[in-house]
Amino acid sequence: MAAHDLKPKHVGLLAVLDSGAAASQLDVARLMDVAPSLVVSLADRLEELGAVRRERDPSDRRRQILTLTAEGRDLPAACTESAAELDAELLEELGPDEAETLSAVLRTLATRTGLPAD
Repeated sequence: MAAHDLKPKHVGLLAVLDSGAAASQLDVARLMDVAPSLVVSLADRLEELGAVRRERDPSDRRRQILTLTAEGRDLPAACTESAAELDAELLEELGPDEAETLSAVLRTLATRTGLPAD
């Protein structure tokens, strides 16, 4: 993610758009439970990267519709790859027992907070 200067919420926005659960900036903000201004900021960065495109809703010119581009569909995989590389780099200094303990604690925290554990 660092290679693209993206934060987890950027990837979350890409995931929302990819799922088709929401398209307008306001609907995305409601779904992500964040301020609409944050979605605007996230979309600005993703638009700079060519990952999303903004269009006015033809039925309501006040609404901005966000759509993924081909680059936007590929970006989450690139972020996952970067995250895996960072994980490996951080874990290389730990012994096998320490790495397993850390993984177990992180799985527990993820489960308790409703995040995917894997």
